[in-house]
Amino acid sequence: MTAALSICVYCGSRGGARPIYETSATHLGEQIAAKGWRLVYGAGDVGLMGAVARAAQSAGAQTFGVIPIHLMKQESGKQDLSTFVVTENMHERKKVMFMNSDVIVVLPGGAGSLDEFFEVLTWKQIGLHDKPIYLLSQDGYWAPLEALIDHVVDEGFAPASTATSFVTVPTVDALIREIEATVTGDKAR
Repeated sequence: MTAALSICVYCGSRGGARPIYETSATHLGEQIAAKGWRLVYGAGDVGLMGAVARAAQSAGAQTFGVIPIHLMKQESGKQDLSTFVVTENMHERKKVMFMNSDVIVVLPGGAGSLDEFFEVLTWKQIGLHDKPIYLLSQDGYWAPLEALIDHVVDEGFAPASTATSFVTVPTVDALIREIEATVTGDKAR
């Protein structure tokens, strides 16, 4: 029996300024469960992290959360997950999340989400992995990030392939279609 596809979701520990962000996080959690996939995320029960996890869990998905000890209180560590891992620091958190996922999805978020995105993007750029990376850009949230990456490429500080190392999608439904079209084999079913 093949293991379920594991979707790593990087996202905000806050809900953001627009209701669409939390609505999309909830919808993504529901869709992960509906597809029989596993959620891998930062183990918080706040903001978009909490929304995606509660929705996935409520709909029956396996949930794999990773949180550093120093954020247990701040991010309300969600200990009722299928798998709950506590790490010593942020570096370990990111490594454990990455190693236990097949696909990376970045929802709206702040500096932490940007850090996570740039780390996996850099690793892909230097050939350390070939996992698909998706930016879920509701209402164009990630458009300024895409413009920055284009600028970095245009100014000669990154290869052109950097801008094509990830796919930007506008909705959860488009994201699900992209994952299904891109990830082949039994894991995507």
